[in-house]
Amino acid sequence: MRYFIQLSYDGTHYHGWQSQRNARSVQDEVEKALTTIQRTQVEVTGAGRTDTGVHASFYIAHFDSDLVLWTLDSTLFRLNCLLPADIALQEIFAVRADAHARFDALYREYRYVISFEKDPFTQHFASRENRKPDLQRMNEAARILFEYNDFTSFSKLGSDNKTNLCRIDKAVWTEEGKTIVFTIRADRFLRNMVRAIVGTLLAVGQGKLSLEGFRGVIESKDRGKAGASADARGLFLADVGYPDDLRI
Repeated sequence: MRYFIQLSYDGTHYHGWQSQRNARSVQDEVEKALTTIQRTQVEVTGAGRTDTGVHASFYIAHFDSDLVLWTLDSTLFRLNCLLPADIALQEIFAVRADAHARFDALYREYRYVISFEKDPFTQHFASRENRKPDLQRMNEAARILFEYNDFTSFSKLGSDNKTNLCRIDKAVWTEEGKTIVFTIRADRFLRNMVRAIVGTLLAVGQGKLSLEGFRGVIESKDRGKAGASADARGLFLADVGYPDDLRI
């Protein structure tokens, strides 16, 4: 039977979600806990990669098990006891046999958090800027993203993407308390795409790049024209959407 698991994690001490040789990953920790519970090797497939230091407040992965998980709540409790404190499972539920955490995702949503004051309690979960940028200008620039679907300019150099086409349907900056937050949702994201967009939008908000300049960055399809990637610690995968008929 196939199961989806919903989890969240603090990515500070991990080299992203995906298992890597000689590097600690969230996937490795989840697989180790499931293997201990199931007493057989369990492989987990995630909804996508997250970069080193990036967090997830909402993440989905799937695994297969020949054993019936008679009480999902007790399995969830046991797994959380085995997992380190910076990874938490919220739910396990059975899905169709062909359901796929990555390929069935309809959209993914990220949030990027920026703080303007030193705070020891948010130092791992927000990027820090000294001066507040022009939010109105950044929102004007963010709306330009809706006019395009080729985001080569915001893709990590050397990535093995089959295509750099994405459909963005949400991109907005908001004020939340003492922070500003950029929320972006799309059907897919390229490696490093969100951090590159945030870095370039900040250049607009700081008066270093005009709106037409931002448009020119997109149309150039040249990563070298975009701004520097924003700090990983401010980025969260916040939501992944799926068809309603996957759960059984």
